[in-house]
Amino acid sequence: MDRYTTIRSFALIAEKGSFAAAALVEGVTPVVMGRRLTSLERRLGVQLMHRSTRGLTLTDLGEQFLESCQQLLLDFDAAEGSISAGRNVVRGHLAVAAPAAFGRKHVAPHAAAFRKAYPELRLSFNFTDSVEDLVREGYDVAIRVGEVKDPNYVALHLYPNQRVVCGTPDYFNRYGVPRIPEDLTRHNCLAFNLQGGQQRGWIFVRDGKPFAVRVEGDLACNDGELLHGWVKQGLGVGWRSTWEIQAELKQGTLMTVLDEFALPDYDIQAVYPQQRYLPAKVRHFIDYLRDIYNRPAYWEDSAAD
Repeated sequence: MDRYTTIRSFALIAEKGSFAAAALVEGVTPVVMGRRLTSLERRLGVQLMHRSTRGLTLTDLGEQFLESCQQLLLDFDAAEGSISAGRNVVRGHLAVAAPAAFGRKHVAPHAAAFRKAYPELRLSFNFTDSVEDLVREGYDVAIRVGEVKDPNYVALHLYPNQRVVCGTPDYFNRYGVPRIPEDLTRHNCLAFNLQGGQQRGWIFVRDGKPFAVRVEGDLACNDGELLHGWVKQGLGVGWRSTWEIQAELKQGTLMTVLDEFALPDYDIQAVYPQQRYLPAKVRHFIDYLRDIYNRPAYWEDSAAD
């Protein structure tokens, strides 16, 4: 039996004057309350209460100990309350990781307004297309596009997204439209290099099962925004997210192919390490971005900027 339970039970018995009355508060039987008091007295090696047919009365040592116990319980409740309250206070330092292009366009522009809402918070960002180890690198939360498989992380959906193969109409007029993903081996595919973390190739789905196609091209880098620019110039085809190319699709300067093989979802997600209590700064930041991303016409308007 833990010490806190026996001390709390002793104070409650002294306050109520009987095992039965104290047991009603605790939701246990009077016998259980009696055992708790006996356990405490045995551990201390002293008698805290006189028991008689008239009721319970404190011994001299019991009165001294009760005063100390009451203060101890008050201190415990205060400490617990301060921690619980702190869970709802947005302050301190929030470290955020995100893909480079996405972070610059859809995270950083909203930082000032979030900081204004929570002036006790400091924000820092790392925008990179490499997948960061959040725990090792000390990040509180990351924004990621695509599936998160690591069981040590929690992934919360922010907005739906797909990964699609795209290029300019002129490129496809010159080199043909791929009909199946394997046709990409005959195209100039502009992809991430090893530093960009796309070693598996481009991922597709056929008959409900994902598969990868290894692609090659004459240009590669570790920066998604640069790849996007090369695709817009008609230098080859890219495997890009729908959030990134909406303006060009609407204008007709880019078109997608192989849509029937696209992954069913490649969503925008907030990711953080598994933890029992999520800090308020992380919870509020995630909710803030989710609200923004789900505003009507947000993606169309931001794509046009």
